[in-house]
Amino acid sequence: MPQSIQIHPTHPQRRLITQAVAVLRSGGVIAYPTDSCYALGCCIGDKSAMERIRRIRGLADGHHFTLMCRDLSEIATYARVDNAVYRLLRAHTPGPYTFVLRASREVPRRLQDPKRRTIGLRVPGNPVAQHLLDALGEPMMSVTLHLPGDLYPTGEGHAVAEALGGAVDLVIDAGTCGIEPTSVVDLSEAPPRLLRRGLGDVSGFAGIEDAELEATGRVPRG
Repeated sequence: MPQSIQIHPTHPQRRLITQAVAVLRSGGVIAYPTDSCYALGCCIGDKSAMERIRRIRGLADGHHFTLMCRDLSEIATYARVDNAVYRLLRAHTPGPYTFVLRASREVPRRLQDPKRRTIGLRVPGNPVAQHLLDALGEPMMSVTLHLPGDLYPTGEGHAVAEALGGAVDLVIDAGTCGIEPTSVVDLSEAPPRLLRRGLGDVSGFAGIEDAELEATGRVPRG
């Protein structure tokens, strides 16, 4: 069993956040709550930790991680954001959305889509995730905690620890979390495109095109 800490879901204890940040900075992998699902995270650019996450999730080398950011100013450091996109981001962050944007020069090439030079970014609204990012002082590489063979992501903190065994260094148990992932919206070009329908109301993205519906001929359900 990995080390597990029980943390208050809305008022996380500072000492526990500090403990989690220390694990990240030492090259560790953590499981933590977000405003959609539990997720796996590591420090940005930590190749070894990212490979561990790929093995846990059974991900192919080409699967892209999401940059979990503290706020809009941090997104603007790692992505190219014009005025129109900034207004959309401001209206929908923090929240359960993943945005695909053109990567800036701050993003290592291996973290970008090799053809489009894009990166997925989030500003989570979950208090634990927010405090964690504030204390870390930089974005965190992240993927949804959806284990191979499972129909849905794991939504209970105690079940996360049981499911992962010793695969991660720390589980931040904040109780019950969601099992529905974020909505993924591509803002790298106009008009916006809905790549995955999940949590989050997408009606505020004027002219949004449903890429999944276009590809499959059906309304996606996340």
